[in-house]
Amino acid sequence: MPKTIFQKIIDREIPARVAHEDEQCIAIHDIQPQAPVHVLIIPKKHVARLGDATSADQTLLGHLMLTAAALAKKLNLANGYRIAINNGPDGGESVPHLHVHLLGGRALGWPPG
Repeated sequence: MPKTIFQKIIDREIPARVAHEDEQCIAIHDIQPQAPVHVLIIPKKHVARLGDATSADQTLLGHLMLTAAALAKKLNLANGYRIAINNGPDGGESVPHLHVHLLGGRALGWPPG
């Protein structure tokens, strides 16, 4: 299976504006932001999509959520933010590598799509 763009970023084959990195994930600023703040939190372990995660990924999934919350604080999103995970073509998934979108910096409408 060829590397996804996210795996190439994790492997430093493609540059990215990194907002956070630790042993389990990397967070980068989206190159096509949909809000003033749009960060992608990407696990270093390849999981194609949330629907493919297993109980063995439970700790990793929790880490992604806590990292998103910590980044929201760091990026001054005190008025609120949205967390989104796209799963499959109808869910808006464009890269088959699980990632969490952190969006904020403006009022976000509902429904989102």
